[in-house]
Amino acid sequence: MVIDYKKIDLFGKSFIQKVVVKPPFEFAFPVAQQACLLYVLKGEAQYEAENQIDVPTNYSLLLNCINPGKQLHESNANSGSEIVIVTFHPDILKKVYERELPLIFHPSNKVTNQSVGKINNDFLIQKYIEGLLFYFENPSLANDEILILKLKEIVLLLSQTRDAATIQVILSQLFSPTIYTFKQIIEASLFLQIGVEELAQKVNLSVSSFKREFRKLYNDTPANYIKTKRLEKAAELLSISNARVTDIAFDCGFNDPANFTKSFHDKYGATPTNYRIKLKK
Repeated sequence: MVIDYKKIDLFGKSFIQKVVVKPPFEFAFPVAQQACLLYVLKGEAQYEAENQIDVPTNYSLLLNCINPGKQLHESNANSGSEIVIVTFHPDILKKVYERELPLIFHPSNKVTNQSVGKINNDFLIQKYIEGLLFYFENPSLANDEILILKLKEIVLLLSQTRDAATIQVILSQLFSPTIYTFKQIIEASLFLQIGVEELAQKVNLSVSSFKREFRKLYNDTPANYIKTKRLEKAAELLSISNARVTDIAFDCGFNDPANFTKSFHDKYGATPTNYRIKLKK
């Protein structure tokens, strides 16, 4: 149930919104070419599409609002929530940044379809949101010049957070939407030091759905298939290069040299060093 709702427009479109709700509530996202930053000022909320993300107080969620069926609802049936929403419209961004869009809106070099990311508690973003509350109480002071500055401020802050790489992936889709196939994402990620959960995020699936889709396409588990491909790549590099074994391990996606050595021995019957020596005899 919505207890209070306020919004401030920029150039005729919603820029910032403040929603106070109490259980039960659901906030459905519109089907529109835009992105949203949702900041939980009080209480807790839960974002649910294919997978589920809990958003506690002072955390935020960045997502593109292109696909239907995405909802935000309460994660605690006994408490209300207060949510501030900052919306990014491509046409307004182009108008504000007449000469060139900031780098965070440029396509990233990551092969991923990730459309939502949880932003860790960031002190500067927290203070930014607190600053917006003044304009909800004094809407007459929120003129276009001030709002343009606030838009540029949040873009700058997002580009400087520890989650900037994920943020770029999501925001760049506003201007360069690229949809990769499941296999394209898997093949591009084989030798990155990431786990199954991060791979699932890249294809916008829950871990369980990701595993089902993976087995359907590869007739194997993600862990076993990826490990096999990494070991095959390592064996190839050992045969054609003089790079250190530890460097090869990291380049092939192993973050633990000892685990790499054991896995390699299990598959090839020799340590990486001995494998290389045998090839050169």
